[in-house]
Amino acid sequence: MSEINLILFYGITFGILIMTIVYTFIRYVYSKEIFYISYCFMQIFSLLYIVSYSKLFKISFFVQELCLVIASLSAVLFAITYYEGNFLPKIKNYKELIINTLLLNVVILTAFYHYVLFEYLPYTIVYAILFISLIFNLKQGFKPTLIYVIGWSIFCILLFVFDFKNFYNQREYFDLVLLVFAIEAMLFTISIAYKYNDLKIQNKNFEKLILQQSKFVKSGEMIANITHQFRQPLNNISYILMNLKKRFENKNLDESYFDKKINQANEQLNFLSKTIDDFKEFYKISKEKEIFSVKDAILNATTILSADLKTYNIELEINFETFEEIKIFGIKSELSQVLISIISNSIDVLKSNKNPKIKIEISSSSAEVIIKLVDNGGGIKTKNLKKIFEPYFSTKEEGSGIGLYLSKMIIEESFCGRILVENKKEGVLFSLFIEKAL
Repeated sequence: MSEINLILFYGITFGILIMTIVYTFIRYVYSKEIFYISYCFMQIFSLLYIVSYSKLFKISFFVQELCLVIASLSAVLFAITYYEGNFLPKIKNYKELIINTLLLNVVILTAFYHYVLFEYLPYTIVYAILFISLIFNLKQGFKPTLIYVIGWSIFCILLFVFDFKNFYNQREYFDLVLLVFAIEAMLFTISIAYKYNDLKIQNKNFEKLILQQSKFVKSGEMIANITHQFRQPLNNISYILMNLKKRFENKNLDESYFDKKINQANEQLNFLSKTIDDFKEFYKISKEKEIFSVKDAILNATTILSADLKTYNIELEINFETFEEIKIFGIKSELSQVLISIISNSIDVLKSNKNPKIKIEISSSSAEVIIKLVDNGGGIKTKNLKKIFEPYFSTKEEGSGIGLYLSKMIIEESFCGRILVENKKEGVLFSLFIEKAL
């Protein structure tokens, strides 16, 4: 092979490795997953190794071997962190012991042939460990590992069947080591894309679980709210029935008075029914997105918290500076969850205030609905202002630190909007920016 062609092939290999390094580093920046950065290090030192191996530059043999050692250690770290399932299979009987032993032998032999073919230890380590990950957890069906392992296995089998290495070397084509670097990079890029999608799905499921759990964290407070809100209407119905009975016994029950009291009783029953619906809506597991009224979501949230607002004599003011029935697209119960989280925090702060007040202001622009919630609780310490949306950060002794984190997540991901916080003269202002429904 001519020197120009050889340099060209090395250049292509270098380019593929550099793209893989950049790709995995960017993934690490966004995900903070260890296997990304460990693979990135493996590829960096693999690139240095192949540069030294190429003899295009004057690099000592010691540096080449050092790069190989560091790349191999990075490969072990990557494979272990990327590994899916259990390292040791659960063996229940002799049949499973024999099968797993045979499978392990297949891994060892295949990995050995992989090394004989390509003579590069780091990739053989990754292949062997991920092969074990797959065969010991066959029932799990791990797609990323499956793609990676099957891709390499098919390639190795074909090369073995057709005695490709001798055929290749006899014709003095470019070094087979270059080919393995290119194949490794392409296979990993495909499998890592699946891995990234799997992680996103897992994160979504985890976030849904956290969202649902956060609703039940306050279940005790919610039950107290229900009790408080039911007591007054039930008392009113009791008085209505007593009045009707007294009038009836005194033979002084006329039709107009009877109808009046029946209507009053129905009003109380409708209030109880609406309260039940509000709580039911709040605890409902996420459903399909829909177009709904912002006003309905706000009333749902304030109904649930009305008992606490009355208990602490907190004045709640709701002002619409736009069309009252303005609508947005999303899940109504999730917006109510955000509003409850923010208002609950204000209630906790306002418990000891002399003239506690919460104001909700709804306005709109040509594209967005803006919901502003402001209190007169004194605001948030400047050092905490940037941390309040972080998971598990709380300024309260018994706080879980997930309420505002989930609020930010819901607004940004479920509604594709923004949530901002800032201190005002008397308290703190939360601003929600959500796209209008078409």
